[in-house]
Amino acid sequence: MSSDYISITRPDDWHLHLRDANWLTTTVPHSAKAFGRVIVMPNLVQPVTTVAAALDYRRRILAANDYNPHFDPKMTLYLTDNTSADEIERITQTETESRR
Repeated sequence: MSSDYISITRPDDWHLHLRDANWLTTTVPHSAKAFGRVIVMPNLVQPVTTVAAALDYRRRILAANDYNPHFDPKMTLYLTDNTSADEIERITQTETESRR
């Protein structure tokens, strides 16, 4: 390998809109082929505003992935005036516990 060349074999996507429902069967496999980790944007038709909703969305994403067993969607919350500090703290604690 020359000094002016690098190869990124499994990059990350830090801003990914996967959508939901039937769209996941298209968007997730394409993303899983290209990326190892993705930061999933929470602004769905019904925004992801709670940890429970984020974990449920993550389960749907993983169920649509038939390509990369190491695909790791990192979940985020859609922040509103009603989002509590406790809910934000909770998402940071549950992220590593929710892996397959």
